[in-house]
Amino acid sequence: MSHNIEIKEGAFIISDAHFSSKRPELLEFINAIEAKQLQPTQLLLMGDIFDALFGSIDFTYTENQKIIELIEKIAQEIEVIYFEGNHDFNLKAVFQNIKIYPISQQPVAASFQDKKIYLAHGDFDGKLGYKLYTALIRNPIVLKILKPIDNLFNHFILRFVDQHLMKKDDCKELSWFEDFIQNRFHKRFDCDYFIEGHFHQNKTIKIDSMYYINLAAFACNQRYFIVKSLQENTILQEKQFSKGI
Repeated sequence: MSHNIEIKEGAFIISDAHFSSKRPELLEFINAIEAKQLQPTQLLLMGDIFDALFGSIDFTYTENQKIIELIEKIAQEIEVIYFEGNHDFNLKAVFQNIKIYPISQQPVAASFQDKKIYLAHGDFDGKLGYKLYTALIRNPIVLKILKPIDNLFNHFILRFVDQHLMKKDDCKELSWFEDFIQNRFHKRFDCDYFIEGHFHQNKTIKIDSMYYINLAAFACNQRYFIVKSLQENTILQEKQFSKGI
């Protein structure tokens, strides 16, 4: 696979913000970029940036309209790249100036200086049942059927999903995670780094000759990453955003 993305020094990487009215911190972060209080050279959005943003469901757009417009404004000045997640998909109907990579195109090859990197949200290789589920929820025919039903009942479906998601513990440590990742990636990808979100673990694991990096969830303590060569085993500098920088 050829390199599709050239990652820039000073790029910001953010994953799993799960933005909603109950998690408003991402709006403050994006506002800080738009106001140039934070100045990334490039912005990589690694999926599940929104708790619910489905390109063909207008209600999810209107709920997130302000932050969508800010991201579009930022994209007029710097490159913004979006890797769709399992909470945000069919986004080409939402964003006009942003490079979108749906799950079907992930992982995506990239490079930084002389390093080969793969980027993904993290759920590109689930089990068969999960793959069928993700294909179903993205299917335009299924969404076309569900949309009027949801509208008729005052967005009952979306509100039910929202209530279910809010009960999840997005910040728990997974005791089985390292063994799972070692088995999942052993002798699978020829690269220097594999970077993904989805699991919210904030861990770097050496697998064969590559470093696997699972990103922290912005939803947990507003952590994000700046691309910067710091030491041998990482190219990411972790930061924590706080309002009023």
